[in-house]
Amino acid sequence: MVIQILGTGCPKCKALEANARQAIEKGGIDATIEKVTELDRIMDMGVMITPALAVDGQVVSAGKVLNKDQILAYVKGGK
Repeated sequence: MVIQILGTGCPKCKALEANARQAIEKGGIDATIEKVTELDRIMDMGVMITPALAVDGQVVSAGKVLNKDQILAYVKGGK
């Protein structure tokens, strides 16, 4: 599984990345976290507001800093 954090590196993007790392640790999920900082790639994924979270290439959230439990729900397919 690949979890992508889409954003240019702002504090909210960093917070989302930290929460994603906590979520996969808490859930015992085998996942890789990838940061996508190139605006062209972010826009190609249909994201116009960051930070955004994608799971296996599918954008599940944009414009919010999700907490670790919210991220875990997306990763486990619960939302």
